[in-house]
Amino acid sequence: MKKLPGIFNVVIGPVMRGSSSSHTAASWRIAKTCLDILNEPLKKAIIDFDKDGAWAPNFREQGTAMGIDGGLLGLEISDSRMKNTELVAKEMGITIDYEINSFPTKHANTVRLSLEGIRGNKVQVVAASLGGGSFEIQQINGFEVAIYGDYFELLIFCKKDEFILDEIKSILPESIVLSQTNNSNSELINVKLSKQFSVDVLNQLKRNFDLDEITVVKPVVPVISGNESEMPFSTVLSLLKYAEKENLDLGELGLIYEKSQSGLSEAELLDKMKMIVKIIEKSIKTGLQGTEYKDRILHQQSHLIKEAEKSKKILQDSVVNNIVANVTAIMESKSGMEVIVANPTAGSCGTVGGVLKAVADDLKSTSEEIVNAYFAAGIVGVFFAQGPGFSAEEHGCQVECGAASGMAAAGLSQLLGGSAKQSINAASMAIQNMIGLVCDPVADRVEVPCLGKNVSAAMNALSSATMACSGFDEVIPLDQVIQTVSRVSKQMPTCVKCTGKGGLAITPSSIQLKKDLKGKNF
Repeated sequence: MKKLPGIFNVVIGPVMRGSSSSHTAASWRIAKTCLDILNEPLKKAIIDFDKDGAWAPNFREQGTAMGIDGGLLGLEISDSRMKNTELVAKEMGITIDYEINSFPTKHANTVRLSLEGIRGNKVQVVAASLGGGSFEIQQINGFEVAIYGDYFELLIFCKKDEFILDEIKSILPESIVLSQTNNSNSELINVKLSKQFSVDVLNQLKRNFDLDEITVVKPVVPVISGNESEMPFSTVLSLLKYAEKENLDLGELGLIYEKSQSGLSEAELLDKMKMIVKIIEKSIKTGLQGTEYKDRILHQQSHLIKEAEKSKKILQDSVVNNIVANVTAIMESKSGMEVIVANPTAGSCGTVGGVLKAVADDLKSTSEEIVNAYFAAGIVGVFFAQGPGFSAEEHGCQVECGAASGMAAAGLSQLLGGSAKQSINAASMAIQNMIGLVCDPVADRVEVPCLGKNVSAAMNALSSATMACSGFDEVIPLDQVIQTVSRVSKQMPTCVKCTGKGGLAITPSSIQLKKDLKGKNF
């Protein structure tokens, strides 16, 4: 069965602190996984980035170092100590150093971690951030692997033996995913399972075989893989046909998708989404109350909307004002290192939550209607994830704010009572308007022009949903629009793909601001 992206694992989430899901959340997940691979308490670590990679020039400013530090220190990403990982490392007596070197990579967001434990165990891991918090462990001590944090993983290091694989399989459960790689005279057998390995199985393996090492790696994403069931649709067209046949809206289809993908019950999934909505709405409240964090460009501005409204400088009692305020509040929570939901990324986290909250308040939508709107947004994100994905380093901001705008448009159409077809059309129109959007963060902070792009993406979502629910023609179907995003990204220069080497990032004002921020002692 083809592995498909989950709404909670890939699209709406992770719950995190930090400025960027690609930089902070994915790096935290990578580091936390590496801590399991090391299989003993950490003593010291050397983290290096390829000099030609996207992370080399901005790994501190965009939160990569913070994420790696937190993961290696064993902190939960929502822990407030993530704001000061260097102090935590000093208190724990752990040394974490960062270097820029040169080594072969397959992805712009690649990191190499060389770890040493307190008992002398050493491990070197190469990993990549894939966008939106997703990641891949690609190498462990030179062995090729593919670990995404969605299974319990058993790593069996042993000497080459053509018979050992069959013998080991006879001890393990039937429902495993198994791979084997060779390296010189040794081999690594990687076993994936959707539940924890029993102590009896682990003891049998240690007792019956001459193994160099055996390590258990725990999953780090919310939904564990391996419990999937057959999906009733696989493409946008088949989804629409299924919707028409079963008389379902897009929110109901998103719930069906995640139920098939996760193996969880409908009640469990509704509870998970309610919790996500609660966290998003809390981040709006936190932002409106005001956040503090020294190393940032933009400080509190979200409260200015209400002040301007009271003094009659802007529209009165307008949903537009609430959209701008909500989106800004989420982005301020992000910049203040408060807890947010990457939706689908941290750089675009304000769009979906900000506009859905404002319109839901205006419509007086119920909790159930809001949750359904998020599932509608989620299924659009799933199709986007199967296309270009959410990595700005590969595709620019069109896969962050562009994807978020399409998701939000679908969610708004759902809130407005639109059909599945209208919700899909709304997403198509919204994404059409964002194709080619560059990623050019000023001074390597995910604040400017990110805030404006999130606000624009939210307003674009509202207008697209309004048009779709009024019966406007989307002209280009959603699947073709998503394909176009991938095609356009290949025509975009690397300098406008979150490298800080193009667009607004190289204006004189941006260059001076970066110097000023670098000169401050935070």
